Formats: sequence, C-alpha cells, structure tokens
Amino acid sequence: QVQLVESGGGLVQAGGSLRLSCAASGPTFSSYAMGWFRQAPGKEREFVAGITREGRLIKYGDSVKGRFTISREDAKNTMYLQLTSLKPEDTALYYCARYRIPYQWSGWETANFDTWGQGTQVTVSS
Repeated sequence: QVQLVESGGGLVQAGGSLRLSCAASGPTFSSYAMGWFRQAPGKEREFVAGITREGRLIKYGDSVKGRFTISREDAKNTMYLQLTSLKPEDTALYYCARYRIPYQWSGWETANFDTWGQGTQVTVSS
C-alpha cells in the first residue's frame, strides 16, 4: 500500500515563500502522474498543480499560475511544490495525490486521483 507524506507547510507572511514536499513509499512512484490540491475551510478541494511522468506535462490552476512551481525527483520518490509570492487566499491544507492508473493520464480532475496524503497546512498572514 503506497503512502504519501507531505511536509514543508507553515506560517508565512504575505509575499513570502515555502517549499512543500511529498514523499512516496514504494518503487513505482515514477510510473504515475502526481498532483497537488488544496482545501480551505468551507471550500471545495481545488486543483493546484499536476505533473505527469518524467515531467512531460505540467499544469497549474489559474489562481497559482506564475507563482507556484511543481517538480518531481523520481530517484527520491519525491514531488515538490515551490510556493512564492504567497497571498492570504493561499491559506489552505495542501494535499499531494497520485493518479489512479500508472502510465496513463486523462485529465486533472480530482476523480482521477485515488491515493492522498494527510495534508500539510499553509497559512499566509496579511
């Protein structure tokens, strides 16, 4: 059973930066597309960024485009999310997720991801 563990969240002032990490157990990390999502209190889970195998395709949500950068390091079974120019509205619990099926990709919808971490809290103060 694969496990995803996020880290790197914290409290930061507006305009600041953080780097989130997602460490995956198991030998098949490189076979899957991966994604970052976030959920703020009272709001639906929102797609933040996604990356396919070998980084061939990368997608960002409109609200983070130009400020966040997703990457992966398959040798370390780890995915990253660099957050810059943070805004108070970026405050949320950030989750990493693994795609349902290896070697495939058919869109960034939440339903296409079936393995989730516990989340790491990002709080941006104004």
